[in-house]
Amino acid sequence: MEYLNQILLSDEITWETALARFLISFFLGTLVGLERETHNQPAGLRTHILISIGSTMVMLISIFIPQTFTEFQNGDPGRIAAQVISGIGFLGAGAIMKFGANVRGLTTAASIWVMAAVGLAVGAGMYTVSLIGVTVVLFALTAMDLFEKTFFKERTLRRIELTVKKKHSKIQPVNDVLKRMDVHVSSVGFDRNVNEATDKLTFLVGVTRKMDIQQLVELLEQLPGTVSVSVEIIQ
Repeated sequence: MEYLNQILLSDEITWETALARFLISFFLGTLVGLERETHNQPAGLRTHILISIGSTMVMLISIFIPQTFTEFQNGDPGRIAAQVISGIGFLGAGAIMKFGANVRGLTTAASIWVMAAVGLAVGAGMYTVSLIGVTVVLFALTAMDLFEKTFFKERTLRRIELTVKKKHSKIQPVNDVLKRMDVHVSSVGFDRNVNEATDKLTFLVGVTRKMDIQQLVELLEQLPGTVSVSVEIIQ
């Protein structure tokens, strides 16, 4: 036990201290990676492990150089490590995907960035800080995810197109129906067909996954002057 403490608390970078820090980094990367893997994210278990270990290696190199090459004693050990924070943005950007007007992967991109910082902290021997950091990250990804889904309803974007006769083209009755069905309106478009004396009302809306689309269509069909109704997912 005393030998292990000496390795963990040592300021000198040796193969023993490097191995210990790599193992700790592997463990912490696994914790966050497993959480992302359960959510079927593009950056999952292996990605987070590699980011954590890679960041640890960079930090070890940054500390090792001035310790080993005495002529570089005035060098800044944080200079190489700082490039990880800026460079990790490329991986984070790769985890962000856009599906039409919907964007996914922002949370995973953030977890990638955080794991890079955790790996640097482990490489610098800041074990307590690393453990606290990963604990807070896992709390944010699990407990706060449940909190967010409970108090903030997840919505998908849809386009509602309502064609009505010209004399019945009032937006307020449609808004009343949408409000009744707990539909959030983002924008409204208007298009008039002079020849057919009809107006097309286009609504970009956010709907909950539990909403009954068929019921929404039936309510809109009951509005005076309705000619046609269409509801589609935005791709």
